[in-house]
Amino acid sequence: MTVLEQPGSSRNKSGLSGPPPAWRPRVDPAPLLPDAEPYRLLGTEAARRLDPGLLTRLYAQLVRGRRFNAQATALTRQGRLAVYPSSTGQEACEVAAALALEDRDWLFPSYRDTLAAVARGLDPVQALTLLRGDWHTGYDPREHRIAPLCTPLATQLPHAVGLAHAARLKGDDVVALAMVGDGGTSEGDFHEALNFAAVWQAPVVFLVQNNGFAISVPLAKQSAAPSLAHKAVGYGMPGRLVDGNDAPAMHEVLTEAVQRARSGGGPTLVEAVTYRIEAHTNADDATRYRTDSEVETWREHDPIALLESELEARDLLTEKFLRDTRDGAEQLAAALRDRMNQDAELDPMDLFTHVYAEQTGQLREQAVQLRAELDAEAAGHTEEPATAAESAEGNRP
Repeated sequence: MTVLEQPGSSRNKSGLSGPPPAWRPRVDPAPLLPDAEPYRLLGTEAARRLDPGLLTRLYAQLVRGRRFNAQATALTRQGRLAVYPSSTGQEACEVAAALALEDRDWLFPSYRDTLAAVARGLDPVQALTLLRGDWHTGYDPREHRIAPLCTPLATQLPHAVGLAHAARLKGDDVVALAMVGDGGTSEGDFHEALNFAAVWQAPVVFLVQNNGFAISVPLAKQSAAPSLAHKAVGYGMPGRLVDGNDAPAMHEVLTEAVQRARSGGGPTLVEAVTYRIEAHTNADDATRYRTDSEVETWREHDPIALLESELEARDLLTEKFLRDTRDGAEQLAAALRDRMNQDAELDPMDLFTHVYAEQTGQLREQAVQLRAELDAEAAGHTEEPATAAESAEGNRP
């Protein structure tokens, strides 16, 4: 008996059998749909209910983040960083992602999300170590609950789902928040991650920072969907569309999504509509694919200026608060500059550290050969060091 011959099949007006009841959607798609316009708080009546402490905390983090971006960009011009993907203009997304999480939760950042890692408490120098080229990653992911900054597009998303699903199976009260750009939504990993997350009801939140471009490719050439948030419905999870430059709105939406995931409600896809003010990286010429007038239009919707207006309207922007905030940001930049201007002391043997939990035979042979070369160089020897196989044989008991 075929599926269409199962009892319960219905006939349409033409008399042909239709699918049986089992085809019907498991959930009502209507509640999953995002709003028609990005959700906003600043500039609306709802902003009056916002906690003043939260607003000042967000503002201080935004100012700190803007200064961090400026200093990191300057370090690339000085040759102290190999590359830096700035998040200037996107600071509200970065800060809100960090503040929405509890200490026990995990952050899965992309290469542009160094600020989110710093806002979560990571040492700025450690956050930039990968971009300096010193290490695979500059920090212990388990200690900080921050996965390594991910350079390949969207590959961190399935990792986030796996960790969140495993945590739930173990009974751990953990949520994973995975960050990705609009360009990353064109990768297969994005779709696989969303599908697994929804089927497993994994406690994970996907944050898409839609900054308008995948390097030089505008969003219109990547997707014809009404919004990226609409993609959530096809996988069976809620989609939220939010103004990515409205820091309180970002914080509220992400906090609700994290709480929903923690309580067993499953994953959420959040699309933050924002803009990358700087070039893709210091190696990119953004004038080739966008106009100065477009950038200036977005500068008028700057996340710091938007929040500043709200603080002024509520008499929360005192001279002392402004001074302390700016002094703190300058102290961060000065410390980062001083420490990054010091030459790193690197051990070539670290190439073999943290690659595998247990080194492969090939890696062990390579490590032996490199150690022999380093020892010969230190001793001032000029003869050829032993081959890896010979050295390995000589070291066996």
